[in-house]
Formats: sequence, C-alpha cells, structure tokens
Amino acid sequence: MRQISGPRDTERILAALSETSAPVRVALNKVDVAPPEAIAAWEAWVAGHLGSPVHRISALTGGGTDELLDALRADLPEGPFLYPEDDIASDPVRFFVAELVRETIFEQFHQEIPYSVFCQVEDFREEQDPVYINVNVYVERKSQKGILIGKKGAAIRALGEESRRKIETFLGRRVYLDLWIKPLRGWRKNRAYLGQLGFRLPPEDDNERA
Repeated sequence: MRQISGPRDTERILAALSETSAPVRVALNKVDVAPPEAIAAWEAWVAGHLGSPVHRISALTGGGTDELLDALRADLPEGPFLYPEDDIASDPVRFFVAELVRETIFEQFHQEIPYSVFCQVEDFREEQDPVYINVNVYVERKSQKGILIGKKGAAIRALGEESRRKIETFLGRRVYLDLWIKPLRGWRKNRAYLGQLGFRLPPEDDNERA
C-alpha cells in the first residue's frame, strides 16, 4: 500500500501501476471524518485514472477494513506448499522441545535465573518408546545451577515433570526427559560460547577486539 503525498508522487505511482499486472485496489481512509464531497471526488479520480475498486475505510474505527482484507485475500494467488503439510513450522522439533523446557524455567523461577538460561537438546531418540530426550540447561554461574536443582533435587524434579508433560502433549507420545544443568560462565557475553551454542554472530570488528 502507498500513500499519495503530492503530484510527483502521484505521477510515479501511476507510472508504476501502469506497468504491473497485479490487481490494484484503493483504500480511502478517514471516511468517518472526511466530507462526502471529498470522498466522492477521490472516487471519481480513481475511476478516471486507475479504474480500480475503491474501499472506504477508517483506521480509527476499523470500519471497512474487514471488507478490504477479504478483497485482498481473494486477489492473492494460491501458492505451493513450501514444507510438508504436517509440519507446523520451519524450525526442527528439537528447537521447540528446548523452548518448552526454557518456557517452564520462566514459569517456575524468577528474577535473573530465566534470562541466564539457554536450553539445547543434546540427544533425541525418537525410535524409542518412550522417546528419550536429553536437554542441557546452560547457566552462567554455579549458584544458578544450585537454584535450578533445588534442595534434594526438588526444583529440577518439578521442572522435569512439567516440561515432560508439555513435550508429551506437543509430540503426542510418551517421553523420558533427562535434564542436565551445566554452568557456562558468562556465556551470554562470550563469542566462543555463543558460537558453540549455535548462535549466528556478526563478524567481530577491531573495536570489539580492543
């Protein structure tokens, strides 16, 4: 969508539209406050220059926007499937499993702990029943490892039980979840650790090295 702001802009838009084979629709905004004669004048201009459908809308009230969206959807060509129909996203299952564990950490722990945690699936044996999944939970300090494990392992048991329930719902299968808490000192600020954990990093410049 493009807003017309002046004569030169109008000329460029008209020139571009004359060369396209794509459907063209025009949205007239602020029809809730614009004078009827102004709306009629714009509709006449569109009919004379573009011959395109005109949709009266109000961004403030939302009036006419549903009809515009329906018309735009109808204009869109149906494309081929880019992934198998049963795939729910382009990310692998391991990514979602790790994120479900991390989500549970956010729910069960507070303050700085969740923001210092990164979860990574180390082993995923889907041929087994129950599915065996080993997830490494990296933290920045040994004290954080103690908090996640808890007194006599109570915290990590609660974390494992809730994470396993979510993963089983996600996979639709029984799961044996094996969690390991591993300190990785200051991993969020260490390029080597970030690369090891799979993060894509921009090239290091001279100022960073200094």
